[in-house]
Amino acid sequence: MQTSDPAFWTLREATDNLRARRISSVELTTACLDRIRTFNPKTNAFITVLREQALAQAKALDKEQAAGHARGPLHGIPIALKDNVDLARVRTTAGSKTLAGNIATEDAEVTRRLRAAGAVLVGKCNMHIFAAGATSAVSYYGPVRNPWNLELIAGGSSGGSAAAVAMHNCFAAIGTDTGGSIRTPAAMCGVTGFKATYGRVSIRGIVPLTWSLDHCGPLARTVEDTVTVLQAIAGYDHLDLQSVDCPVPDYVAALTAPVAQLRLGISPQFFDGLDADVAAALESAIAQLTAMTKGAKEVELPSILGTGASSEGGVYREALGNGFLHGGADVPNAAPDAARGSGRAVDYIHEWRALRLVRRQVDLEVFRKQAVDILVTPTIRELPWTIEEELTRAANTRPRNPKPGNTRALDDYGLPTITVPCGFSKTGLPVGLQLSGANWKENDVIALAHAFQKATDWHTRRPALTPDAKVPVLSATAAAQTGEGVTR
Repeated sequence: MQTSDPAFWTLREATDNLRARRISSVELTTACLDRIRTFNPKTNAFITVLREQALAQAKALDKEQAAGHARGPLHGIPIALKDNVDLARVRTTAGSKTLAGNIATEDAEVTRRLRAAGAVLVGKCNMHIFAAGATSAVSYYGPVRNPWNLELIAGGSSGGSAAAVAMHNCFAAIGTDTGGSIRTPAAMCGVTGFKATYGRVSIRGIVPLTWSLDHCGPLARTVEDTVTVLQAIAGYDHLDLQSVDCPVPDYVAALTAPVAQLRLGISPQFFDGLDADVAAALESAIAQLTAMTKGAKEVELPSILGTGASSEGGVYREALGNGFLHGGADVPNAAPDAARGSGRAVDYIHEWRALRLVRRQVDLEVFRKQAVDILVTPTIRELPWTIEEELTRAANTRPRNPKPGNTRALDDYGLPTITVPCGFSKTGLPVGLQLSGANWKENDVIALAHAFQKATDWHTRRPALTPDAKVPVLSATAAAQTGEGVTR
């Protein structure tokens, strides 16, 4: 049932109301900007808010529609960008002090495509510094706070994008994903996040972490909304060396594709050490998925040990000089692994070759030989922990969560992977279900994820955060790891 508050509409509902002239883009954009003004002091989801620019853009798009020209389903829809994605004449900070004055000279390719589709860009979202962490607690602009509990991390590195979507500050947001940076915060904030096959969406104009692993993709409240954005940004970019020239299918049509013949694969290695509430939610979700499809069986996935290309990011970061994460201009101890130089060429070549080999292996040995269509895993194994704990860990040079993750392998494999809400903990925190398909088979993933959401209501739940909520105060040790309180 559609709510009367336009900020709480789905993207699809907003599009339908815009086309029917029941609301204007200016009104829709104002509703989102007003929520940003109210709730950003709580969640810290945005680094830069583009109120005047967004309203001007919305006004121009309303005039276009009045003249009979609507560009598509994103025409007039407020969307946000992660702050490592370039937007011309607006700063791109990547959550850092080093890039605080970095004004983009041109749009990233995904930004260009969103503009062409008629999206209204309302702001740039906060993130884990240089995308080099999975919490979004470590940012020069202060930690992103989880809308379901302000004491907790929002996940990262696209934490601001996930929090903004969860709080209805926008109808979708763009994130990036190198080791899980779309899916981790989407799961922790109770929204949907999708990274398509590696090379499907251009990463040109995005501050890199590791080019051979970097993905870009949308976060939204439903699979349908996420897919609508993906349709607009996917496609070959001949100026992006990572982009692959592979025809983009009709993702929206895939929403209603049958799922009864899909074969599910369960890999036990992803289920070790689950939090009890996560395990319970996954057990219920898998039972439902199994009933909807041809069934599930155990599968073995290839090891990702020795894969990667960690030296690639050093090429970009080396150009920034000593300001990058060396206790100088930026946050000390934020991501020591990412601060390393370019490394030995022979090590890089071994990692690069292993990465390409494992991508071939997963296609041949899992999807073909073991005869499955979709891999089913928990998105993350545990519930979010406190920002205080994470920043204290950073102060002690142990910034990364020491527990095993479930997202990184899917970046190494390059597989199209979505996360959708599949339950809640006893303390009211969302749990994420991860579905992965074979390379270039996004449509299988879309069909099953949408069918799951049609059969459940987890994705319809909203945080109970109120405008008068108190923001927890960090200890001096934790606060020292951020620039919280800096002038925006």
